[in-house]
Amino acid sequence: MPDSSLYRGRFAPSPTGPLHLGSLIAALASYLEARQHGGQWLVRMEDLDPPREQAGAADSILQSLRDHALHWDGEVMFQSERSAAYEQALTQLQASGLLFPCQCSRQQLGPGGLHHGCCEIRGKAATALRVAVPGGAHVSFDDALQGTQDCDLYATAGDFVVRRKDGLFAYQLAVVVDDAEQGISHIVRGADLMDSTPRQFWLQQQLGYSTPSYKHLPVITHADGQKLSKQSFAPALRSEQASGNLRQALSFLQQPPPPASLDTPAALLNWAQAHWSPTALPAVTAIPEAH
Repeated sequence: MPDSSLYRGRFAPSPTGPLHLGSLIAALASYLEARQHGGQWLVRMEDLDPPREQAGAADSILQSLRDHALHWDGEVMFQSERSAAYEQALTQLQASGLLFPCQCSRQQLGPGGLHHGCCEIRGKAATALRVAVPGGAHVSFDDALQGTQDCDLYATAGDFVVRRKDGLFAYQLAVVVDDAEQGISHIVRGADLMDSTPRQFWLQQQLGYSTPSYKHLPVITHADGQKLSKQSFAPALRSEQASGNLRQALSFLQQPPPPASLDTPAALLNWAQAHWSPTALPAVTAIPEAH
């Protein structure tokens, strides 16, 4: 595995559509944090769910990053090529007595879709694999922007899925395995993923991995409060407007405005890196899109 003494950040999009402003904000913040620390910035394509993926989206996202001068270090990791590593992690969890099969339907789950305790397996129906979370399990972590977070994992997540009924590996498992493999030391991402962090923290502990530092940024929303996303039909970024897109993302992150004379993405990023101010980041979880 990579040298853990280095600062390593990452951007990990899912290829379900082209890059949009919300994705650019997360990519830009993680990039600038890594570069200001003299560290590496990696890109990982989270292509775990073929039914949700859009043909050509992975290539489109990578090209959009290049067009915005967001150049990554090393090779892009594709989760679709990582099945053996995920199976190994499942084997380790199984050996520790932490996995159990589950055939429960949504209707059979408890309030909020929670699952507690083992299942009685009947017939040959498809089974998911869940990791057992004992009663009283708590996870606490200090988010670098949002402050101390304390989660009753048993009450809020229950026994969560690490391999789905359709045989696909769950996001929670894959992201933990890949962050460890890539030696990720700092994770800068949207606050919409903060609910996932306690489950990932728990898996890191069970698998003997180190825990990265987390910083969860506010997400940009529509006026109605809905997150700007591919599902909410966020418009794709236009590469010919890359400089304007970067200025908009920096403004959202409440960073100093670059001089008007800077008119290329590379020049803007160089200036933004030199003037990056983590203390200026808004410590909220969501901000409406400016019009």
